[in-house]
Amino acid sequence: MKAYEIFQEMKPETVNSVFQYLRDEQRELYTASLASLASNRKLRPVFVQRKPAAQQISWLAKNIKLRGSAEVAEQVIQIWLMKAHQPMLIEFLDGMGIEHDGEGAADDLPEKLDAKKLKSTVTKLLDQNDSEIVAAYLHIFQGQRPEGWDSLDKLISETPELRFGEEEEVAAEEPTPEKAPAEESPKEEAADEEE
Repeated sequence: MKAYEIFQEMKPETVNSVFQYLRDEQRELYTASLASLASNRKLRPVFVQRKPAAQQISWLAKNIKLRGSAEVAEQVIQIWLMKAHQPMLIEFLDGMGIEHDGEGAADDLPEKLDAKKLKSTVTKLLDQNDSEIVAAYLHIFQGQRPEGWDSLDKLISETPELRFGEEEEVAAEEPTPEKAPAEESPKEEAADEEE
């Protein structure tokens, strides 16, 4: 799963919290992301920068979900995980016995992940962290090798908390009055912002 696809599946409040974190704690990356996404949409960054902070974040959250934003999305989600959720990353790597730099980054990844260690480590992560954040990290981690890891792929497919879109599928089976209107796709929403 690509980073922009993860953003498509995340809850809106989680996506907004990513950009709020960047705005508050990683200002240079926030500004660079805004400029890159504006450029992707053929807009001058000042068009977005003039908006109030909440509208900037909303605009960024909509546009990070587009396929053309794949590179920016990858960088944003990696920095957010590495900086905002570093203890979780360290706990995962320690639990798996993977050597790292003490900040949650590992250069030498194993060819295989022990399925038992993986299950116990991920269960612990899910007990201590928001399942959506754990899922985002594991999907990004899986993408660190072109072929990923079979044991991680199997664990993700067998664990509902690690699969994106599960809540929407349940909601689709049991429609509620507030879910009746069809939601716009990320592309349509982004197009609405072009004025």
